[in-house]
Amino acid sequence: MDTRGIDQMLSELRSVSQTAQNKPVQGGEPAGGVNFSDVLNNALKDVSAAQQEARSMAQDFSAGDPNVNLQDVMVNLQKANLSFQQMVQVRNRLVTAYQDIMNMPV
Repeated sequence: MDTRGIDQMLSELRSVSQTAQNKPVQGGEPAGGVNFSDVLNNALKDVSAAQQEARSMAQDFSAGDPNVNLQDVMVNLQKANLSFQQMVQVRNRLVTAYQDIMNMPV
């Protein structure tokens, strides 16, 4: 079972969180050099890759490939589903934060 993509995304999110908690923003770029848009873009690419891998494994299993077993297919499908749900929640939080900022009196 390969969880490198999810582990990488979690470590990047933890790194961004740690940077946000400990270091001030200077000139629009966090002091640690982590760019939020890059982290978000990488996370989206990881989710997309997980979904494509799961879809490919499912198609291979359906085609009767003897090298693909049902357990791996189901685990990859669940990992892809969980990573997608996580990204949906991140999007929902970002939209809520944007709406809160837009509703602030100036």
